[in-house]
Amino acid sequence: MAVSSHIVGWGYYLPSRRLSNKDLEERLETTDEWIRTRTGISERRIAGEGESTASMAGEAAKRALQVSGLDPGDIDLIIVATISPEYIFPATACLVQDAIDAHAAAAFDVSAGCSGFIYALTIADQAIRSGGARAVLVIGAETLSRFLDWEDRRTCILFGDGAGAVVLRGTELPGGILATHLGADGSGAELLCVPAGGARLPAGQETLDKRQHYIQMDGREVYRFAVKILAQSTRAVLTKLDLDVKDISLLIPHQANARITSAAALSLGLPLERVMETVQWCGNTSAASIPIALCQALAGGRVKVGDLVVMAGFGAGLTWGAVAVRWDDVPLAAPRRWRRYWYRARYRWGSLRSRGRRLLRRLAILTEPSSNGHGNGATETQRHREKQEP
Repeated sequence: MAVSSHIVGWGYYLPSRRLSNKDLEERLETTDEWIRTRTGISERRIAGEGESTASMAGEAAKRALQVSGLDPGDIDLIIVATISPEYIFPATACLVQDAIDAHAAAAFDVSAGCSGFIYALTIADQAIRSGGARAVLVIGAETLSRFLDWEDRRTCILFGDGAGAVVLRGTELPGGILATHLGADGSGAELLCVPAGGARLPAGQETLDKRQHYIQMDGREVYRFAVKILAQSTRAVLTKLDLDVKDISLLIPHQANARITSAAALSLGLPLERVMETVQWCGNTSAASIPIALCQALAGGRVKVGDLVVMAGFGAGLTWGAVAVRWDDVPLAAPRRWRRYWYRARYRWGSLRSRGRRLLRRLAILTEPSSNGHGNGATETQRHREKQEP
């Protein structure tokens, strides 16, 4: 019997610091009414000192694992969707793997803009269906506040920080992820981007002076693209299943702008009561927005066993995608108290083991002779010859 992917765990993390529209009035030429009427956003969360994409992703991952009841060692693959990674390299997913002690898991990042979580979920589903993995941790995490020009009211009012995660597990039960749809149009790449900091425009004084390390966006064009593609991608994934919009129990779109969501729902003919919205209180968290909204929908009782849930995203690239899920009988109750203590002890042990591995690596470097003759046994003649080599 064919294996299908089921969401068996979920969790999210938001920074405690809230930045309201009233707060922005004090630093920008804007008003709370102007922001709300154009975006639907009232406040957004901003990462504090010590918080970053990796730390928030790790917290969301731990919460998702607790719901799933799986041990971190059961995870075969970790995929982090982000456009605000901890570093250019290594992958943020590798840092999460270490933080949660998922020692058996491969790990990599996906950069697909605000569609990143949908892309990552699709890859995870394919890994499970192909037999390459049994349990996959998929995370969307962003710290976009550190890539914003706080003097540009076109962009800084929109984005917030946070992370959301789900655990996928392969079973022979029906349901779970039924179909996926992905797309891209690179001709619109410049409509939403951070121009500098990569190979094309490396960091330098000129790029700093031109403020090219901040998010730049053509809001009008992105809006037009988003409204059209959100409806199209939703219909595309339903077509693969010979289903119609009326079969959707809940649509969870990327939380970019309330006007985009309303316009897309109108185009689909979908009542707003069947559309999930969280943008008003956490802003646009890019790749994290859909998993955060999914967690909120579950917490609010808006997803029930047997429901058809469609998650659809769009973003920089330009990219888009949708995933259709038949919600299965997965655990909805929080784990028992003893289980929480067990997880805490498990992560502490993992942290100690990580430190031990680092120490052993350093000791190995100090005690093993170098293969190129620079160890303790290298002669002065060998060193002299190597200095002369080009």
